[in-house]
Amino acid sequence: MKIGIIGLGDMGKMFARIWANSGLDVYGCDLPQNRELLEQELSPFNITLLNDGVAVSRLCDFILYSVEAENIEKVVAECGPSTKYGAIVAGQTSVKTPEIASFEKHLPKDTQIVTCHALYGPAVNPVGQTLVLINHRANNSAFKECLEIFEKIGSTIHELEDFHAHDRMMADIQAVTHVGFESIGTAFMHRKVYPWENILHPNGLDNVKLLMTLRIYSYKFHVYSGLALQNPYAKRDVRSYAKAESELFELMIEENEKKFRKRILAARDSVFKDKNSALMLDDKIMNEFSLSQDLGHKPNSHLSLLAMVDTWHKLGTNPYKSLICQTPPFKLRVGMAEYLFLNEDLLEETIKAALFDKSIRGEDLAFHTAVHEWANIVEMGDKESYRKHFEATKTYLSDRLEEGRAKSSLLIAKLQK
Repeated sequence: MKIGIIGLGDMGKMFARIWANSGLDVYGCDLPQNRELLEQELSPFNITLLNDGVAVSRLCDFILYSVEAENIEKVVAECGPSTKYGAIVAGQTSVKTPEIASFEKHLPKDTQIVTCHALYGPAVNPVGQTLVLINHRANNSAFKECLEIFEKIGSTIHELEDFHAHDRMMADIQAVTHVGFESIGTAFMHRKVYPWENILHPNGLDNVKLLMTLRIYSYKFHVYSGLALQNPYAKRDVRSYAKAESELFELMIEENEKKFRKRILAARDSVFKDKNSALMLDDKIMNEFSLSQDLGHKPNSHLSLLAMVDTWHKLGTNPYKSLICQTPPFKLRVGMAEYLFLNEDLLEETIKAALFDKSIRGEDLAFHTAVHEWANIVEMGDKESYRKHFEATKTYLSDRLEEGRAKSSLLIAKLQK
């Protein structure tokens, strides 16, 4: 079987090397200007570069499109009609709705479609990580072949029933999770406060929040913009998160303890009702990866986490079911949420701080503003505004981005042991 990869970016190259090393006959292509560098990089692995995606499509029995979701329509329209008779075609985009629409529109009717999503980046060892597989339009024999190909990656494979289930799950796992952390970073930018110098954020939960915020901003904006702007379910979920945050913030300003407490406890009892295993996070793990010296403890409203759990409650989302398709930021977000909500003393401290501690109100206001800025950008589908907002925050946090990514990687690795 000849394996073809259209799009040899970081993820495409990773798959190509693994499959070639496993003994498969691998071909690929990318933009013409990248040809020479890719030849030098991939020829030692006996990976053959072809001129374009049309050549790959004509030759190969299994074809993986590894391109950004926003470009999938253009690339499939160009290459899809040349697909070899009976070939298996997969897509490695993070949003499946535009990908499947492109496949159905441009691929021959005899094409077997089995799409995938690796829930990790190219810098992460794929062994044991999560890879989703969806049989969209393939017979049993083709699906079995495809499964055997992906098993060579070494990831843990989870099958989903259809691409709609994938995108609904990803709206929460990726889009809402990223907006939550992006809003934390933007709030610091607006207040002109560095999180590693703020007494509100010396240890515990705040260490993890800050590390994941810095991790997200250490990458390029398009890694996140496509996930939010191309997923048709993301607008609903991001707006639900913004609505939950706004309503909780209003109750905090009003100091309406009865309604606020009732809402928080209802969310806890709904989301964590079946939780009976050990917590993912503990004080030792969280304090081990601090970005600053221990400046002492000050109660925090943890508004970002309160709003997240309230959103899960309102949408009827079970975050533990979504862990089958977990990403490191989402897993840590679930871990932080359960640590807060299942610790009675900490939750009580948080509720009191949220309602009555005026000294943290400015920070909550900045986060409130940032959440709605990001939600509006996602609702408008405005990629350029997304880029500008992301880059401005990234520049502000630039001094500690690499350290944040390194320490968050260590934290993620520790939790996987």
